[in-house]
Amino acid sequence: QVRLVESGGGLVQAGGFLRLSCAASERTFSRYAMGWFRQAPGKERELVTAINSSGGGTYYADSVKGRFTISRDNAKNTVYLQMDSLKPEDTAVYYCTQDARMYGSARSIIPEVWGQGTLVTVSS
Repeated sequence: QVRLVESGGGLVQAGGFLRLSCAASERTFSRYAMGWFRQAPGKERELVTAINSSGGGTYYADSVKGRFTISRDNAKNTVYLQMDSLKPEDTAVYYCTQDARMYGSARSIIPEVWGQGTLVTVSS
């Protein structure tokens, strides 16, 4: 089964930026939509953004529109999350996920495989 490894989390001040990366272990990466979820303390895990297999279709939660950008490099089996203008409410563990279906849409991603998560802390 594919393994997903996130990196790039850390501590940043409000207004700052971070870039998360998620590397997949399988070459079938290019067939699947990928997404980023986050889970803040005491809250449920929520979908932040997703991208379809080709990179031509994306989805963003309203809370991150205009601030976060998802992208992928299928040659490197990697998906990225550029987070700008970070807010304290963005503080959470961010998880990378792969869709359960091949060539599914970003908007209707069904997470099947999860990474271990990376902590993002935004100080005020």
